[in-house]
Amino acid sequence: MTAIAVAGGRDARIIGLVSAGHFFSHFYFLVLPPLFPLLKIEFGVSYASLGLLLTAASVATGICQTPVGFLVDRLGARWILLGGLLLHSAAIVAIGFTSSYWAILVLFMVAGVANTVYHPADYAILNARVSRDRLGRAFSIHTFSGNIAWAIAPAAMVALTALWDWRSAVIFVGLIGLATTAVLALNGADLSDRDDAGVADHAKREGAIDDGRTQSGIQLLLSPPILMAFLFFFFIAMGTGAIRVFSVAALVAIYDTPLVAANGVLTGFLAGASAGILAGGLISDKLGRPEITATIGFLLGAAFLALAGSVSLPIMAMAGVLTAAGFVTGAVQPSRDLLVRRVTPPGSMGKVFAFVSTGLALGGVIMPIGFGWIMDHADPRWLFWLSAIIILLTVVTVGGLSAVSSAESKKSTGHISNS
Repeated sequence: MTAIAVAGGRDARIIGLVSAGHFFSHFYFLVLPPLFPLLKIEFGVSYASLGLLLTAASVATGICQTPVGFLVDRLGARWILLGGLLLHSAAIVAIGFTSSYWAILVLFMVAGVANTVYHPADYAILNARVSRDRLGRAFSIHTFSGNIAWAIAPAAMVALTALWDWRSAVIFVGLIGLATTAVLALNGADLSDRDDAGVADHAKREGAIDDGRTQSGIQLLLSPPILMAFLFFFFIAMGTGAIRVFSVAALVAIYDTPLVAANGVLTGFLAGASAGILAGGLISDKLGRPEITATIGFLLGAAFLALAGSVSLPIMAMAGVLTAAGFVTGAVQPSRDLLVRRVTPPGSMGKVFAFVSTGLALGGVIMPIGFGWIMDHADPRWLFWLSAIIILLTVVTVGGLSAVSSAESKKSTGHISNS
């Protein structure tokens, strides 16, 4: 019992440290958008120019994330995570001191590069350090920390700006990130992606890459299971992202829902998703079959979204339907991470999670344009119907991941028995 308690305490500490860094990954992305009206006046630029800040950061992240994943696998996760959080926080602090829009643009690109470290390093650490029977909960808390940061950032930045001014607010949150970096550095031993036997994952990395039994580098990322995982992430970003971005406008256009009430419905969806993420981690650990959790969650999510676009419901009932949709699609996310882990060779967590996370970024780039066109030129109900269809396509990727995983497992078993 004592050993179990010690292991549980260690797991909680590691999950907390890693999730603290992930919190800032999401929080810093929304540091400036709530302040755009102030920045527009101070710098004399358009909202399009201010939007370019986020685009530049996203492009920098998309370009650099997979190479950083390779570095995590080659060099280890600890120092790359610490360096990324340090650089990210320093870039945010520097934004508070600059008086030029173009300097902010460059600093946001630097922040985008720093943002690349979290997914590859975090998943490598969690996979190496957290007990197998708690991995689902570890992944769920990690994802939840990012979601809650998105929810907190706008209100926090507005409140801090009202208390001081926007520059002081930005510098303050950047300094908190620097302090968090120091805390993580002081607990650096917990951030090592080494296994419990003390064997460095670096040795596993070299073996997995160089001994001919596992595809290396780009070949691994272009293999069927990893491409299926990439599509998995891409479809999730498209299907659920469209609801986050356009559901308020769709409810107003379709049902003439008051704006305040429509935003309340969206809040229900987001709150349901956050609760689902936490519940999904527990379900995955208890059930031990992430493909079942993911399939059931996606099928229910598609059904709820199709219902929202097809039936005129009272506002409270609509809120209930979309909250349920948020919950079941949120509950899938820990299973998503466990499925990717299942098809990832030893020592390749960094590059694989970096690559598949790029699917989220790609979906985030395509989704606003495609669904924006639908909102402008087609029946707004298609927002819900098409989101449901995309989520059903994600079920196909779950089945593909599961099938490929089983085939690879049988192949490995056959190889071992023949050896």
